Amino acid sequence: MPELIINGPEGRRIEARYHHEAKSDSPIALVLHPHPQFGGTMNNQVVYALYHTFAARGFSVLRFNFRGVGRSQGIWDGGPGELADAASALDWLQIVKPDAKCCWIAGVSFGTWIAMQLLMRRPEIDGFICVAPPSNLYDFSFLAPCPSSGLMINGDNDRVVPSSCVADLSAKLKTQRGIKIDHEVVSGANHFFENKIDDLTNVVGSYLDMRIAKDADEREQRRAREKEREAARERERQRENEEVVAPVADTDDD
Repeated sequence: MPELIINGPEGRRIEARYHHEAKSDSPIALVLHPHPQFGGTMNNQVVYALYHTFAARGFSVLRFNFRGVGRSQGIWDGGPGELADAASALDWLQIVKPDAKCCWIAGVSFGTWIAMQLLMRRPEIDGFICVAPPSNLYDFSFLAPCPSSGLMINGDNDRVVPSSCVADLSAKLKTQRGIKIDHEVVSGANHFFENKIDDLTNVVGSYLDMRIAKDADEREQRRAREKEREAARERERQRENEEVVAPVADTDDD
């Protein structure tokens, strides 16, 4: 888990931790922490758990501190600056892993609001994990339509973000064609998932396993379809060649 400093917006330093997978096409994931003004850092226990859940499944994973947190330079910006930090972090991750077969983003509380804004701006993001998205505190209406499928998860004892608010957000996003939003509720968990981290990682891990298997099947189906199309193109080329050769042969006979 190497410590590193990456270049952020306007040349500011961003403090980060990175897990690297040797395979050149290993998937990548970026994890965003909760609200900086309420103690949120990249060492938050939920962020840490998500980071290792991705890493255990062969992802190269980056987590970092938003501006003004830890050794990251800058001051709290209320959203725009933090979004710029996240974009710079994703840029760095993609430079390190240019051949990644897929890209995921995850966020915790405030981090989900930033993560979903980044999702709307970066079409290469294939999936997301939102833990306790504060849809009662922040406007998520920009997700119209939501461009990727993903998981929203919260605790039923969350006094910061009521479960009904997350359910409403999930229901709105489910109306988008071709997009599937899963919503899971962890029984007995509060906003910080105290004493429920294992339950959280079990749900997230199962969801990732399902998506990884499904995405692998879809990639294989696409490869099979492309192989069929190429075979059809080759047959057409052969037919055209035969049609050209046939008249030439008839002329020679004369």
